[in-house]
Amino acid sequence: MKLNIAAIAGAGLLLLSACAQPPATPDAIEPNPSTRSAEALALSLSEAIRFETISEMGNPDASRAEFDAFRDWLAASFPLVHARMAPEDILHGSLWYTLEGTNPALDPIVILAHQDVVPVEPGTEDQWVYPPFSGTIADGYVWGRGTLDMKGFLVMAVAAMETLLEEGFTPERTIHIGFGHDEEVGGTGAVAMAERLEAQGRRAWFVLDEGGTSIETFPMTGGPVGLIGVGEKGFLSVEITARARGGHSSSPPPETAIGLLSRAINAIVDNPFEHRIDHPVPDMMRALAPEMDGMAGFVMARPVLFGSVLRGQMMEDDATRATIGTTIAPTIITGGTVANVLPQEARAIINLRLHPRDSAESALAHMRGAVSHLDGVTIEPVGRISDAPPISATSGRAWEIIAGAAVSHLPDGAPVVPNLLTAATDSRAFKDVADHIYRYAPMRMEMDDLSRIHGDNERIRIDALPGMVSYFRTVIHEAGMEG
Repeated sequence: MKLNIAAIAGAGLLLLSACAQPPATPDAIEPNPSTRSAEALALSLSEAIRFETISEMGNPDASRAEFDAFRDWLAASFPLVHARMAPEDILHGSLWYTLEGTNPALDPIVILAHQDVVPVEPGTEDQWVYPPFSGTIADGYVWGRGTLDMKGFLVMAVAAMETLLEEGFTPERTIHIGFGHDEEVGGTGAVAMAERLEAQGRRAWFVLDEGGTSIETFPMTGGPVGLIGVGEKGFLSVEITARARGGHSSSPPPETAIGLLSRAINAIVDNPFEHRIDHPVPDMMRALAPEMDGMAGFVMARPVLFGSVLRGQMMEDDATRATIGTTIAPTIITGGTVANVLPQEARAIINLRLHPRDSAESALAHMRGAVSHLDGVTIEPVGRISDAPPISATSGRAWEIIAGAAVSHLPDGAPVVPNLLTAATDSRAFKDVADHIYRYAPMRMEMDDLSRIHGDNERIRIDALPGMVSYFRTVIHEAGMEG
């Protein structure tokens, strides 16, 4: 979002009496340095990328041999983790590692990652600089599908655990590491892992999963920023069905099924959900304000006072608009098979990403209300439904560990700020069995790297890998020894 200073100044608001302080940034935690070289870590990740662990919706046995081979590779590459944390196979694919703490009264922590990756779109293979599953090491990067999403995270997290165990690490607090096998197509593995924790009568102190990251040149500030997801949006897809008389196209009725469906889609899109600036967006703005010059910084420090102007600016950009409200995206439309025959039914799928203020139930009611004037139209949910989990705290010891470790691994003075993810992660499965859920991948990325996730030429910087290991070592050690 770029602030339109002229529009802000033209609002004519008297602001001299307004004062707002940015949220306190946790102190940096002394980094727990990695004991493996960047080159060695790059080689490990390169090997991991070569396993084509592609998940498919409705086909739990897809790529089964690749997943089994990847599991064997993990055991061989990280023998202490495998021996000391004895992974349980959940749903024949997800792995649940446990390092028991010496104090059973302490709630455990959970670090999540997923083994599965999305496929490469057929016909785009020649757009990759290096083959997508080669794990090529070149030009200062490891290249390949999954380097960013999210085998880079997975391999660095398990490498961190391996080095801690090599040093004789014995935590007071139990450490769980969960590697899901189907995050990209629903996350049944994560649900089963959360149920495993609940069945033990345990509750996680905090969960750490993918989500936010470290952006080297953040557009709003021009410098590095660490973005920690303290919340994420829910997920709902609905099927819109429109029914009308069929017959020959030479004598159509005033309202055809396809015409009715078009009106229904337009009615839903033209009745958007409420968009407003609320938690955690104001905290993010206040934390970024000191990094911005002049009027822009002044305004960002006062999101409540300037709420209407800032909201207007955020509504002009797709990415920022998505952070302040539920989104509506028609994605599939079907109806008719022959050019001269009127279909009796036409259908469409609309995908919604639910803001925490909206539930699946309230969203359905909102859309049904939008089409209530249209006879012959029905709306029903399809597929998985996930309400947004609660927003996690930006204060307290759990936040201090997650954010303080991020501060220690960013350039001096770089802000660490809370944000809301517009996508979904496996961590949502733990919303009923965890006190706090944070989403942060300690990578160093440029903004244009974000388009590589699920896209062409996915890659990760080699010189960022030791810092990732150090970050995970810091978090695990600090949390594990927190009595």
